[in-house]
Amino acid sequence: MRPSIARALAASALAALPPIATADPFPGADHAAGADMHTRQCVDCHARKYGGEDGSAIYLRPDRRVTTPSALSQQLTACTTMLKLDLFPEDEHHLAGYLNTRYYRFE
Repeated sequence: MRPSIARALAASALAALPPIATADPFPGADHAAGADMHTRQCVDCHARKYGGEDGSAIYLRPDRRVTTPSALSQQLTACTTMLKLDLFPEDEHHLAGYLNTRYYRFE
């Protein structure tokens, strides 16, 4: 089989496949619960440290530390521990899902 025919067949076979869905790094997260926890637990501290009304500059700055879903989860656990927040791992998961949807958009 000529290479051009083989490429055409391969391309048409790939085109027939369903699109690949991107994976949600925080499946099952309750974004509404995460948004509520964010307002109650995070905004005041972030606004004091990074300015703004809602402290969102911490997520939007060009030199942010959190660059992967794993780093986001680790940062939430660090904040929970250092600040002695009353959050369970599932709460952190909801927060991560909300923050990812609102600011980070990791896939």
